[in-house]
Amino acid sequence: MTQRDSAREPLLGHHSGSSHENSSFGFALTVEDLAPLTDPTNPKLPSELGGIDKICQGLRVDPKVGLHSDEAEEHSVGKTGGVKFAARSKAFGRNILPTVQSASFWSLVKKAYDDRTLILLSIAAFVSLGVSIYEDYGPHHPEDEPRVGWVEGVAILAAVAAVVFTNAINDYQKERQFRKLNAKKDDRCVKLLRDGREQEVNVKDVQVGDVLLMEPGDLLAVDGIILKSHNITCDESSATGESDAMKKDATEHCYVISGSKVLDGSGCMLVTAVGPNSFFGKTMMAMREASPEETPLQIKLDHLAESIAKLGMAAAVAMLVSLVVKYFVQAALSEEPFPSGADIFSDMVKIVIQAITIVVVAVPEGLPMAVTLALAYATTQMLKDNNLVRVLSACETMGNATTVCSDKTGTLTQNKMTVVEGTLSLKSFTSLDGAKAWKNEVRHEVAQVIIEGIALNSSAFEDKDEKGSLAFIGSKTESALLGFIKFLGASYSNIRSDIKVVKMYPFSSAKKTMSCVVEVPEGREKYRLYVKGASEIILRSCTHYIDSEGETRSLDNNAHARFEQIISQYADKALRTIALSYRDVSSSEFKKFSDEEAPIAKLICLGVVGIQDPLRPGVVESVRDFAKAGVTVRMITGDNIQTARAIAKNAGILIKGGLAMTGPEFRALSKEDQTEAVKRLQVLARSSPTDKTIVVRRLQELGEVVAVTGDGTNDGPALKMADVGFSMGITGTEVAKEASAIVLMDDNFSSILKSLMWGRAVNDSVRKFLQFQLTVNITAVVLSFVSAIFSEDNQSVLSAVQLLWVNLIMDTLAALALATEPPSPEVLSRLPTSKSASLINFSMWKMILGQAMFQIALNLALLAYGAQLFHLQSKDGSVSRENMAVLRTMIFNTFVFLQVFNELNCRRIDDSFNIFKNLHNNKIFILVQFIVLGCQFVIVQYGGQAFKTVPLTGQQWLVTMLIGSLSLPVGLFLRLLPSSLIPESVISHKSEERQPLVSPARMRWEGATSQVANQSHFFEAIRKKKAHRRKDEDEVKTSLWQKYGSIVSNGSN
Repeated sequence: MTQRDSAREPLLGHHSGSSHENSSFGFALTVEDLAPLTDPTNPKLPSELGGIDKICQGLRVDPKVGLHSDEAEEHSVGKTGGVKFAARSKAFGRNILPTVQSASFWSLVKKAYDDRTLILLSIAAFVSLGVSIYEDYGPHHPEDEPRVGWVEGVAILAAVAAVVFTNAINDYQKERQFRKLNAKKDDRCVKLLRDGREQEVNVKDVQVGDVLLMEPGDLLAVDGIILKSHNITCDESSATGESDAMKKDATEHCYVISGSKVLDGSGCMLVTAVGPNSFFGKTMMAMREASPEETPLQIKLDHLAESIAKLGMAAAVAMLVSLVVKYFVQAALSEEPFPSGADIFSDMVKIVIQAITIVVVAVPEGLPMAVTLALAYATTQMLKDNNLVRVLSACETMGNATTVCSDKTGTLTQNKMTVVEGTLSLKSFTSLDGAKAWKNEVRHEVAQVIIEGIALNSSAFEDKDEKGSLAFIGSKTESALLGFIKFLGASYSNIRSDIKVVKMYPFSSAKKTMSCVVEVPEGREKYRLYVKGASEIILRSCTHYIDSEGETRSLDNNAHARFEQIISQYADKALRTIALSYRDVSSSEFKKFSDEEAPIAKLICLGVVGIQDPLRPGVVESVRDFAKAGVTVRMITGDNIQTARAIAKNAGILIKGGLAMTGPEFRALSKEDQTEAVKRLQVLARSSPTDKTIVVRRLQELGEVVAVTGDGTNDGPALKMADVGFSMGITGTEVAKEASAIVLMDDNFSSILKSLMWGRAVNDSVRKFLQFQLTVNITAVVLSFVSAIFSEDNQSVLSAVQLLWVNLIMDTLAALALATEPPSPEVLSRLPTSKSASLINFSMWKMILGQAMFQIALNLALLAYGAQLFHLQSKDGSVSRENMAVLRTMIFNTFVFLQVFNELNCRRIDDSFNIFKNLHNNKIFILVQFIVLGCQFVIVQYGGQAFKTVPLTGQQWLVTMLIGSLSLPVGLFLRLLPSSLIPESVISHKSEERQPLVSPARMRWEGATSQVANQSHFFEAIRKKKAHRRKDEDEVKTSLWQKYGSIVSNGSN
């Protein structure tokens, strides 16, 4: 790139256009000029661009009139076919993000086929197909034998196609599901000022230079500068993580970023960035850059498949060499004439087919099938549990998660401020149900005054939100209060229509109060002043209060202290306290009220309510289950440390010994100290998006598998960096959804626990399949090798087509049976599996090697002594060709029954005895077993020459089934086999579980000892001060008691 080209390189997501290009359309400003205005990291002051007036002039807009419709036609082509505001769109871009090009189905097929195991299998299949076609249709093919050799190669290719198309179809459907989820996200209108009048336009048609009107409830889709503000407050929590409302004005706090929501007030803003140039757009575009990495399971499976394939090839080569050497040695030593060239070629082809059969059996083509089926089945079932899996591999990754870093607002909590406690007319309630009881206990007049005060002294209202659901629009505190009286059965709209508000004093952040004056139709006084606000401020302005009998009492020192105690108790619980008050006002006094500020004095205190964003239902239980499963939940939030600590304690996240700190404190630490701190970190408050990303990185450096949950735009980078990112499907922003691997459709934190269970079930399913497949692999390869070497005709006891059927049993059908096992609650009773843990644990190795040795020995014994055992010998001890066919069929039948019963053993990958546990929940497993037995019956009884079988009698079926069932007692014996009897050099005894960075027990112990140490210092300090003067002693004791109270209240934090 040349220096000139570099200079013209647009910012991330910016519409490419230089100053010269913009000037050609009559704009003095460019995208690059406007970009720093709303950059949260380093905003440029409007004054640096000449002030608001100069910016408006540069964008060719009159802020009092808005854009002109005439401009929309200026650059149109023809009379009606032109694009509105074409020049402006060309210069600054449209409020639409570039469409992500969807992968075509065939490109997904190509991607699915890009697998070394599948490619190797395809090569083997084509070689097998070519050789078998030559053998079937060559000049030396016996006339009485069916031409079925080609079936083997075609069946292998069909298995490859099944794997590839299953992967591709699953990816294609997953993409369609997610696109359907976001289909209507941009289908809404906003209010603009154009041609000097208010107009509604689609959000996609908003232009840079538009004057956007702002009202409570608006979700802003563009960046801009405030032109006029009437007490505008915005919720920027989805973009910045800061849950407190942000006040906006036309001077110092004039920047508005896309993704924020107007809570209160009204006004207008000048649009300065749209589409990919806005804060929201830049973040969305950045989310598209990263590419997914292979998961630990995929990496391990790749290595294992490669190793198995190499061993299979080695066994095939060894068999090929051995049989060729044996063939020529036998030919040389035989008294018969040396075979002709045509005979040698025909015999060599048969030997090659045997070798290729070994490869077919050994190469684990079922391995990718098992993983695909397990993931596909899990993701389908997870959708029923409200988990939409966008990245297929995230499902199995979640099974090994060791840490969940969760946002607070909207994730652990409901993102809906609610009155949770209160003391009104000195009667307390601790729940909403208790509030109903309170209403029934107090005098009707008192309850009515409180309800009317809340309904009238408020700017919030109820309306449909962007999703069409009824919700309160306005500040979260006022919405909570209106929700409170709605729960009590009152209608705020009826009260507002019945009682006239004559003067409204909006909430002032300086005075922290809100007031209104209403007409009182009856009574001696004509007006009533309602005041609400910060408890301490309201309490100082009160001279009277309403007691539990509903009587007005003087607010003396005792009563004042009692209210202060109530406020303190609520504050200790991290509740936001709001005091309610009123007084009646005469007509003459009302005339003296100013328009700017109400005289807040001589008020009557009605009581105090505690407001909090409550925990979602099931959060406490989910956190407890996560802890039982060895997964640490950490809360990372933009809220203050007191609120964060209280919520974390209520949820069970913060325990004694755990660390709670703020983002600035964490950022100030060195990298080494951050690494140490993050081991105990359970709460990070006042955090920035960068803090969350750093925490994720530090945990990953410690070897943790990190899941991150979030719903806001600010969570995007951390969601993308995490091993598994969870976003909220209802309240989550599009940035969060795009960055996440799994979308929680119900926004329920508890659904994450279900994804953990399914993730562990996927890992277990793959390991169950491995345990089964390796047993069949070893048995079939060794049995084919040994029986072929020692047979007179160089043929295995199991024919190629029989081995193909066995291959189908141990691959496709076994994958269906074992990869569709639903999770059971017991998967949460074990610790996560370490990243370095082998796919095959000690118990699995015992079962694989033990069953393989048993099955090999049993089948070879049947081959050697079966004719005598089953009375198939003639009197002279010889075995006829017909009886040998019966014996080989019985061995084949026994081999299949051994696999059927061993598949039951493989439902457990530990040393648990009950292999039938929850079998009734897996109907697919039961169905597959019936399919296998049904197909086996048809193959044996009617397979004939194609499968080299002869029909068996009922007795022979029963005998082979009983012999095959010996897999069950052998499995029980292997589980009972103590690990101490097996040397470490044979099978590794290393634990596969990953221990927490700091165990909860150790954390609690160190937290307790820390508190004891603090208390010891406290009492020692008291003893040292006893000799001092009483006045000094009292001062010291007071200080120490305060310190001790802080220690007790904060624990070891």
